[in-house]
Amino acid sequence: MVSSTTDKNQRSHVLVPVLLSACVIPISMVFWVINVAYSTFYSDSGNHFKQNLVLSPWRWLTVVVFPIFMAFWGLRRKSVDISGAILGLFMGFVLTLTSFCHVACLFAFLVSSTKATKFCAKEKKKFESDFKEGGQRNWIQVLCNGGMATQLGLLYLLDVGNAEHPIDFDKYYRSSWLSVGILGAFACCNGDTWASEIGTVVGTKDPFLITTLKRVPRGTNGGISWVGLLVSILGGITVGLSYYLTVLITVDTVILQLAVPQWPIIIIGGIGGLFGSVIDSFLGAMLQYSGINEKGKIVERPGKHVKHISGRQILDNHSINLLSSVITALTLPEIAKLILSI
Repeated sequence: MVSSTTDKNQRSHVLVPVLLSACVIPISMVFWVINVAYSTFYSDSGNHFKQNLVLSPWRWLTVVVFPIFMAFWGLRRKSVDISGAILGLFMGFVLTLTSFCHVACLFAFLVSSTKATKFCAKEKKKFESDFKEGGQRNWIQVLCNGGMATQLGLLYLLDVGNAEHPIDFDKYYRSSWLSVGILGAFACCNGDTWASEIGTVVGTKDPFLITTLKRVPRGTNGGISWVGLLVSILGGITVGLSYYLTVLITVDTVILQLAVPQWPIIIIGGIGGLFGSVIDSFLGAMLQYSGINEKGKIVERPGKHVKHISGRQILDNHSINLLSSVITALTLPEIAKLILSI
C-alpha cells in the first residue's frame, strides 16, 4: 500500500512538469495571436503604448513560463500557500510583461526572503507565537508585499508600454520614475524581511524600540538592532543588484553608453531596504500592538496574562508592510534623482 502511494506521488511529480510544458506554449501563442491581431486592426502610429506592446512569441512564452515557475517554486519551498501562489502568478505575469528588470526584482525578493525566513527557524519558534514553517504567505500577505509594485507595473504598461530602459531621469523620466518605484517597493519588503528574520536571531543583545531606544524582547514590533539595520541594507542591495544585472543583459549597449552610469542602482536598492525597514519599524512601534504572554512569546493582541510592551492595536503586520512599501515606492525615485545627478 505504501509502495503504491509512493509510485503515485512519483508519477504525479513527473506528470505535472509535462502537463505544464504542454500547456504553456499554446497559451503563450494565444496571447501572441491576440497581441498581433490587436496591433493590426487597432494600429495607431501616434500611440506610444500600442507601439511598445507588440511582443514576440518568445516574449509571450517567457511571460507565461516564468511566473508559473516562480509560483510552483514558492509552493514547493512553502514560502506561499495556494492563494498566495495564484495571486503571485498574476503579479509575475504583469511584471514580466512590463520589463524583465521588474520581474528580476520580484524574483530576488521571493528567493532571498524565503531563505531569510528559514534562517534559524528553531530560534524563532521560541518567541514568535504565530510562527509558520517557511513563512507560507497567503494572498493577503502577497498583496501587501507586492501590490504596490504591481500597481506601478500596470501604470508602466499603460504609460511606457513594454520595454527595458536604463535608469536615466533626463532621457527616460517616466520609465525611470516608475521602475525605481517598483525597485523601491521590493527593496523595502526585502530589507524589512531580512531585518526581522535575520536581525532577530543574530547577536546576543535584545533590540531597542525605535521610538524610545529602550531595550525590548526580540520579536517586538518596532524593535531594531544594528545587525538588523545592516542586513536590511543588504536585502535592498540584493534587489538593486538583480535590477542592475538585468539592465546590463537586456538593454542595448549603445543605449547604455548614452545613459548615465547604472551601478548606482545597487546603492539605491540598499537605501530602499534601509529606508523601508526604518519606516516599517516606526509604524510598527506606534500603530501595531506588541505584548508578551505568560509563555514568553510576543503577541499582537491584548489579552489575559499579556503584558503590554509598545504600540496600539490600530494596524496589523500586513497593513504596516503595505504602508511601508507605498511610502518607499513614492519616496525612492526622488532620492534616486538626487543620487544620479551627482
